[in-house]
Amino acid sequence: MTRYVLIYSGPQTSESREEQDAIIADWEAWYSKMGDAIAEGGDPLGASKHISAVGAPVADGDGGLPASGYTVIEADSLDDAAAACADHPHLAHGGQVHIFEAIDLH
Repeated sequence: MTRYVLIYSGPQTSESREEQDAIIADWEAWYSKMGDAIAEGGDPLGASKHISAVGAPVADGDGGLPASGYTVIEADSLDDAAAACADHPHLAHGGQVHIFEAIDLH
């Protein structure tokens, strides 16, 4: 199995407690459905800085990569990883899921 890093972008916030609870329930259901394919549950991401070149000053912000969280999954192929994310709850709540193959150098 190959590992794939899911990078989430876009908001996943809500004004009401009921909507927040529904979002959490959707995520829990997706994680449950994925089962052992979840290699690392991940976390939301917060404040960021970026560096664009050697010697360049450190700048505040995401530098054009608006990541809001991540998860690491295992799948047989990039296509399988994408298929597993087709019904990801982040999509249903206004976000995007970016899927990257993690290259094993060991």
